[in-house]
Amino acid sequence: MVSDIRLDIKTCVRCDKVLSSSMYELLLEKVRSPHCLPCAIQFPPMLKRSFVIGLIVGTMLTGINQGDLLYSGNLQSGMAWKIPMTYAVPFIVATVGGLLNARTSV
Repeated sequence: MVSDIRLDIKTCVRCDKVLSSSMYELLLEKVRSPHCLPCAIQFPPMLKRSFVIGLIVGTMLTGINQGDLLYSGNLQSGMAWKIPMTYAVPFIVATVGGLLNARTSV
């Protein structure tokens, strides 16, 4: 009799990779489904939510930080990287927060 065999091995629902130490339980069709990190990062509902958050928060922050320059038409070269970063930061924060919230141990 072999007692070492685990019958409760968890695998990623997207790529079928065996999950060894940690997994990400993401809500898929009203059921929490296990995902590996690469598949969790690409999870469309989470990316859509992060995109919307980035769009809303990025627009508000751009208005607060660069609004006077945009309104006056005084566009500066530094804004070419500041404005995209203003949208990217809330997107990244929302995505990392979603991943940390979904992380569990196997």
